[in-house]
Amino acid sequence: METTHSEPNAAHVHDSVKEYYGKILKQSSDLKSNACVPSAKPIPVYIRKALTEVHPEVTAKYYGCGLAVPECVQGCRVLDLGCGSGRDCYVLSQLVGKSGHVTGLDMTEDQLEVARKYIDYHMKTFGYQKPNVNFVQGYIEALRDAGLEENFYDIIISNCVVNLSPDKASVLREAYHVLKEGGELYFSDVYSNAPISESLRANKVLWGECLSGALWWEDLVRLAEEVGFSKPRLVTASVISVGNEELEKLLGGYKFVSATYRLFKLPKHSEKERCLVMYDGNITGLEEKFEFDAGYIFKVNEVMEVDGDLANILKNSRFAEEFTFQTQAQGNTTPGSCWAKPKVVPASPFKLAEQLGSASVASSTGLCCGPQESCCK
Repeated sequence: METTHSEPNAAHVHDSVKEYYGKILKQSSDLKSNACVPSAKPIPVYIRKALTEVHPEVTAKYYGCGLAVPECVQGCRVLDLGCGSGRDCYVLSQLVGKSGHVTGLDMTEDQLEVARKYIDYHMKTFGYQKPNVNFVQGYIEALRDAGLEENFYDIIISNCVVNLSPDKASVLREAYHVLKEGGELYFSDVYSNAPISESLRANKVLWGECLSGALWWEDLVRLAEEVGFSKPRLVTASVISVGNEELEKLLGGYKFVSATYRLFKLPKHSEKERCLVMYDGNITGLEEKFEFDAGYIFKVNEVMEVDGDLANILKNSRFAEEFTFQTQAQGNTTPGSCWAKPKVVPASPFKLAEQLGSASVASSTGLCCGPQESCCK
């Protein structure tokens, strides 16, 4: 299926974004809109601690929208698409540990200069004898051209960058190629409530502010399927209030959200059978519960029913060792047995954002999902 609109000239977009993030913006306070919103979910203590260890100059040039730090990353190879000054890379450097590795890729040399400047500082701070972080200049639409290996990374993250690309389909295709089987693309980005018009997509400021290049959220679902990824799992969403009268006037009736999704590269023809699972509580920092997405909150040692898509993900990814699996038939053999059910959540990130009460984007903690529904109630 063809996209609902043509993409702007790639070279012009790349040059414009390089200028905007390399020359015009000096720190996050220079942004003209509120597109860079905080996470709608509370930030776990272990991540908050890791954030405090990042050098202030690196943090000052952070332009993300949400939190792109997935769980269960110890020892993993992680790639950050559009890493900028390296904030998320240095957070993940601490979480993957000495046995893991983080690669940051960005096309803007000015941003990479800041990221590279503080490699030694962070390695000393973290107590590492040798760096577990490196930075590569390249385009997120052409990862293999930048020298990145196919079937190499366990996890790819991205924080408010895909919207800046003139070719989203190529970004997803390249991510799919360099991920290992069972690997995950975990990313926060800006989405629109409808396809953006050609005239607005040509506006350099709106594009640089992460607005006019935003995907219509339904296009993400379609593109992911076309590339071969699993159905996108919606983790959280926050309403974006543009906060600039001039830009709001230009945008007219368009609405935007920041949403976090997780996509997995799974074995071809793998089974998708609904089953029962129990979280073992062994993921660092999440010993009591693990919020996989907006619908599924796994409590330690509590049996939960999962749909076929999620069962396929859990069995064929790095999460396989974190769960005990059984079929529903096995679960039904125990008289009086019951298990927790997932929350019913909307497919639309706009409806989820409303459900989470995230219109108050000024809050740095936001609201998390409510208590898990259980069939035992």
